[in-house]
Amino acid sequence: MPVGQQHAACADMAGSSSGPGAGVSGGATWMVSRYARQIEQAGICPDIVQEGRVRIAGARQHGEPAGTDAAAGAAEQQPPDAAARRSARRRRMWITLSLVAVLLIGVNAYATYVLVGQHNANAGANLRPSGIPGNISTSTANLMQLSPVPGVRAPGFRLTDQRGHTMTLASLRGKVVVLEFMDPHCTDICPIVSQEFVDAYARLGAQASKVVFVAINVNQYHATVRDMAAYSAAQRLNTIPDWHFFTGPVPALRTTWRDYNIQVQAPSPNADIIHTSVVYFIDANGTERFLASPMVDHTAGGTAYLPLAQISDWAGGIARLADDLARSAH
Repeated sequence: MPVGQQHAACADMAGSSSGPGAGVSGGATWMVSRYARQIEQAGICPDIVQEGRVRIAGARQHGEPAGTDAAAGAAEQQPPDAAARRSARRRRMWITLSLVAVLLIGVNAYATYVLVGQHNANAGANLRPSGIPGNISTSTANLMQLSPVPGVRAPGFRLTDQRGHTMTLASLRGKVVVLEFMDPHCTDICPIVSQEFVDAYARLGAQASKVVFVAINVNQYHATVRDMAAYSAAQRLNTIPDWHFFTGPVPALRTTWRDYNIQVQAPSPNADIIHTSVVYFIDANGTERFLASPMVDHTAGGTAYLPLAQISDWAGGIARLADDLARSAH
């Protein structure tokens, strides 16, 4: 290289080593260092080409404090997906917080629903229909679904009981009538109501002679007096002195069902009879005073049952209500 060009190159190298730079990358630093070693081997610029003296603008020597450029270089050396990972972590954090918030809101709403439901259930259990005699507890009235009837005259009928005696409702005037509709071949609710009748009669005491227990047949396929007598004996209803299980011609039965709003479904002689189950309490003047709705539970196999405590409550409620009507007749 001509001497003039050598001096120009040396001057340029000196300026590069000490003047301001634009932040040369690691690859550029390696290339300039390699170029400096070639110059040194050629004996060019021996005064500035020494080990550790030639450096690239923006690079720092050992022991030089890290400045703003060093921090920027460190940031540039981070993995290119670091920012993406931080952003993903933030998104996951916000999603998690949102899910927790939604879960807490849901738990709070469910707890409120349960508490309100329990409050309403308790309030409903304490509601008492108006017109119920004071000797009937609210729980018993609710169990029986007891409701007063506003002075409706009980529809009359003329039918024959299990002893073959033909009677009318009017012939029972002067006594309280507890009236139900039953199927003599029933294995579901009718036997349970029959037990409640028997137990209620036993609790009447001195008023027992003033109360009549009556049932009207709802099975048109089994409507003989013998059918009524067999059922009465099987269910021990004959232990009630004033018990009458009435039957009669199917047209007369249907008229009575209609008059008392009893729905009957009897598709065939061997099918179960589906019918309305309701107890009418008729006072000594022949006026409907109260209605009750018997109920049963069923086992997994379909057998009807009612817990003994509820049967007892039913019997007690029937007896107390009949007793109250009998006393008020005087």
